[in-house]
Amino acid sequence: MARETSASIAEWGAETFGAVGDLSILVARARLEFEELDAAVRAGDAPEIGKEAADVMILLHRLCGLIGKDLTEEVDAKMHINRARRWIANGDGVGRHTD
Repeated sequence: MARETSASIAEWGAETFGAVGDLSILVARARLEFEELDAAVRAGDAPEIGKEAADVMILLHRLCGLIGKDLTEEVDAKMHINRARRWIANGDGVGRHTD
């Protein structure tokens, strides 16, 4: 099976749903999918968590593909920045950078 890219997902989205005239539509839809992800997390439903997380990622890939970016490459670049930062842990599994 070929690996999906932001471009291939954006192409699939255009073929399946039509052109996106306003990118904020994808963000709004991602918010809805994120709410479904939150519900799955609260229910402790691991299979549904995976599916809903994928739905969120698909929308983010479409968004990046439509602006000529690849989400995986953007994540790699951002992680390079994050790894060079100093962080303060909140004690709950997340935190914030100090620089």
